[in-house]
Amino acid sequence: MRMTYSLALLLVAAGTAPALATPCADEITTLERRLDSAGAAQVTGTVPPGGTTSSHSDKALAKAPDVKPSDPSVKPSAAGVAEARKLVEKARAEDKAGKADACRDTILQAKEKAGALP
Repeated sequence: MRMTYSLALLLVAAGTAPALATPCADEITTLERRLDSAGAAQVTGTVPPGGTTSSHSDKALAKAPDVKPSDPSVKPSAAGVAEARKLVEKARAEDKAGKADACRDTILQAKEKAGALP
């Protein structure tokens, strides 16, 4: 009987625990992968941390494809990628502070700064 009561109490406590992953944290992780991709390395002229396929994905390309962006006005630049990295850090701080709306807005700005990476 005690075991059943203890197990039930544990399940209730686990159900009320806060979620560790937030939607903004997922977007931060996704954008970081883009900023560490072969396409970003091509734009900045550097090798991303961990090598050219550091996105930790089986589907990541070792070399960015040689294609033109569908919208030529959205041209990525090294400065834009650097600014996007700073905005990602700001978004991470906002996410930790529980400011979900501000985090999403900052991530949107970071995506705009990064541009259409190859």
